[in-house]
Amino acid sequence: MLSRLLKEHQVKQNERKELQERRRREAIAAATCLTESLVDHLNVGVAQAYVNQRKLDHEVKTLQVQAGQFSKQTAQWIGMVEGFNQALKEIGDVENWARSIEMDMRTIATALEYVHKGHLHFPLTREPSLYKNKR
Repeated sequence: MLSRLLKEHQVKQNERKELQERRRREAIAAATCLTESLVDHLNVGVAQAYVNQRKLDHEVKTLQVQAGQFSKQTAQWIGMVEGFNQALKEIGDVENWARSIEMDMRTIATALEYVHKGHLHFPLTREPSLYKNKR
């Protein structure tokens, strides 16, 4: 009877060990599954952050290129406006020069007309008697 009790006790102990081992494996599997789920959840966020960072980097590079192009274009516009302003100044200078030439030519034409008609007067001289006989 003692040997039967011993055998029953050993069987029950083996069953408990197997049950405990099975529960330990289940606990390890559940912990592994939980850990993988948590890591996957974190990885999704990290992956999304990485994708967003790459998009931002691409946008920054694009913006830098566009800013450089805009800067060059602005410099060209400034050059064109400065050239236009210089041309306007030159036109103003030419216009003033043309007016001056026109006034001189009118003065010469008027003087020639007076000479041609015989009305030569020299209002600038103080001695008109010198020129009266030369008419």
